[in-house]
Amino acid sequence: MASNPINEDGTKRSLQNRHVQMIAIGGTIGTGLFLGAGNSIAKTGPSIIIVYAVLGMFFFLMMRAIGEMLYASPEEHTFVAFIAKYLGMGPGVFAAWTYWLGLIFVAMAELTAISTYVQYWFPTWNTSLIQIVFLLVLGSVNLIAAKMFGEAEFWFAMIKIIAIIALIAVGLMMIFTGFKDASGVQASFGNIFHHFQMFPHGMNAFIAAFPMVFFAFQGIEFVSITIGETKNPRKVLPKAVNQTIYRILIFYIGAMVIIMSINPWQEINPAQSPFVQVFKLAGLPAAAAVINFVVLTSAASALNSAIFSAGRHLYTSAMESEAAALKPFRHVSKTGVPSGGIFLSVALMFVSPIISALPQITSAFEFVTSASSDLCILVYALAILAHRQYKKSQDFLSDGFLMPAYKITSPATIIFFAVIFISLFFNPGSVIPAVGAIIWCIGFGGSVWLRYRKPAEVPAK
Repeated sequence: MASNPINEDGTKRSLQNRHVQMIAIGGTIGTGLFLGAGNSIAKTGPSIIIVYAVLGMFFFLMMRAIGEMLYASPEEHTFVAFIAKYLGMGPGVFAAWTYWLGLIFVAMAELTAISTYVQYWFPTWNTSLIQIVFLLVLGSVNLIAAKMFGEAEFWFAMIKIIAIIALIAVGLMMIFTGFKDASGVQASFGNIFHHFQMFPHGMNAFIAAFPMVFFAFQGIEFVSITIGETKNPRKVLPKAVNQTIYRILIFYIGAMVIIMSINPWQEINPAQSPFVQVFKLAGLPAAAAVINFVVLTSAASALNSAIFSAGRHLYTSAMESEAAALKPFRHVSKTGVPSGGIFLSVALMFVSPIISALPQITSAFEFVTSASSDLCILVYALAILAHRQYKKSQDFLSDGFLMPAYKITSPATIIFFAVIFISLFFNPGSVIPAVGAIIWCIGFGGSVWLRYRKPAEVPAK
């Protein structure tokens, strides 16, 4: 049996196409869908389908831009490396640390959700202890080997996909058999358009739904982080990017259509998982427990992906810096994983129980999801700008994996990210993180700019 190819830095290319596909899906399908969908539907009604479609389209464009650069340079461990390569060290350093911090907040969000799900069965268990146990277990999985992480994520994601397919299948059966609930409402696709209003609770509520849907898609770029440890990256990359976004759109929009067909959108409880509501209506007494297990697995999967990604981003940042303090994070273990980066990333995730305990924060989940989205928006926008510079460089491959109509879609995507950032101010719980992101951008970004004022030198064609 052939051994796994080894990169020059000691990391191993041990991930296969099935791992890459599931990592991308697993990193994206998480609590934003299973838990946040009810809240989003309550704010927008059937218009949520439009929100998912629009955001899905722009995430697809972002991934095509990132995919084009990765196809040209598959040896890169992370898409953030292209920001330094094509925009200069200043933007590169800012993006690297900003994205890494954003991943820490993503992990905290999943930890907050995990403790809530576990307490469904064990309400007296300590929240902090639950989070510590999950961090230790999944941190250990990531330290063993990339292939071990890939296998774990493959099965984590598989459970989520089965749950969504089951929802769609059960829902279709209820629709085509004329199922009626206790109040006499019949399951029908017509429920989506019954008393339809584009903005049932006003334009502000519609805009306020964007951040949660954005968080639901956030993490799709994890597929790019696996390329450095993937066999045949140029063969895997186009399939991974294209197939993943198609599947996710089907899962998200398909689930939304079924949910609102079974349970009229006006009656959906925003505080409860709409998946639980549908299975309960179907007469499955164990629905709540089963779905709770699924969402627990979903959150664990997203946490697993966040640890994987954060560890590799810190490793890459340490390798690109000459700072002696970062030397421990350049270490690659005998199993081919950046153990130093994983250790520190996991250590910082232990801040999550502290945030959850602060009385000033009414919703720890909303707070940390908003913080992660704020930071990731900045990096996504820089990635698109880097792609525009890549097009002017000698690295550009005219026969590569090209972003479609980039002269139009590239600026449109940047404008889209700006709109998402503004939408955060329409949610009271997201205002503090949004202001914090602005302060981070001015403070840290300003200090980095002062240190690296020399503009990027883009190699001529």
